[in-house]
Amino acid sequence: MAGRALSVLLLLALLCARPSFCGTAPASSSQPVTARLAAKWPATPLLLEASEFIAEDGNEKFWQFLETVRELTIYKQGDSEYSYYNLILKKAGQFLSNLQVNLLKFALSIRAYSPTVQMFQQIAADEPPPEGCSAFVVIHEKHTCKTNEIKKLLKKATKRPRPYLFKGDHKFPTFKEDGPVVVLYAEMGTKDFAKFHKILSEKAQKEEIVYVLRHYVQKPVSRKMYLSGYSVELAIKSTEYKAVDDTQVKGANETKEEEDEEEEEESDVQGFLFGKLKQIYPDLKNNLKEFKKHLIKTANNMEPLKVWELQDLSFQAAARIMSAPVYDALKVMKDIAQNFPIRASLHFVSQYF
Repeated sequence: MAGRALSVLLLLALLCARPSFCGTAPASSSQPVTARLAAKWPATPLLLEASEFIAEDGNEKFWQFLETVRELTIYKQGDSEYSYYNLILKKAGQFLSNLQVNLLKFALSIRAYSPTVQMFQQIAADEPPPEGCSAFVVIHEKHTCKTNEIKKLLKKATKRPRPYLFKGDHKFPTFKEDGPVVVLYAEMGTKDFAKFHKILSEKAQKEEIVYVLRHYVQKPVSRKMYLSGYSVELAIKSTEYKAVDDTQVKGANETKEEEDEEEEEESDVQGFLFGKLKQIYPDLKNNLKEFKKHLIKTANNMEPLKVWELQDLSFQAAARIMSAPVYDALKVMKDIAQNFPIRASLHFVSQYF
């Protein structure tokens, strides 16, 4: 339960990494710069990415989801991409909680499972796939894209080398592990996949084979795969020389520094409101300034946590957020989540909470 609460907290923090979500976008008159991060592989089907998300929740759920979407891509032809996306969420929602559906939406938006799908695509390319086949099976080094040849290839399969199975492979649930291994390379939701799956799943249920599924897209789309990135800085240096009035620049900088200092003094530092303290003790202004620097410096020290300090850590963070004023709750949550390793130190646990 604690781990799940922490996961939600970190998930919200990632959303807050985008200024538009937290409403902290700085006002600026300068021309904005937009950067996009494109992967080296083409865009992968959302249905396959959703299946990988469900696979992390259990192998049985993966195969149950697969049964409900065996020929789902036929709806992709007539419906819009948004309608098809909602259809995938509806099918996945049969096996996920409301919270997990929201996490699935987030995972699909940042394409978190696209690299996993591409990994299977690379494995299929190393086989290599038979020419002109949208789906094919590999039975102990023998390839075929015809269902009527499966029985023939199974006869002497055990005499040929057994294929290596990866940790991320999707293995059909069965008690028998020593039978011939049949690896199906196909795109889930297509007619060719459904045709192979029907035959192989029946044989696997009879414990005649070990059925393994790997994603394979015969004709990947030409659209680029754009990834989401956080904490990325794009620095551009201008080489043009401009005549600037130094007096105006200096005055503007001083005003900005004063505004920043006033804003910092309004927020607490480890429980101390230095703005109030400077008003009450104006003669100790310099000492308070040095004390504030010391607190900030010591708060950022990374120290190893003891085992007992990790207990209920996510609940302590949630309690700190809930106890903050309404107008500061989002700011506190963002600070804790984005600086969690530092905030979770012994100094933070004992004083900050």
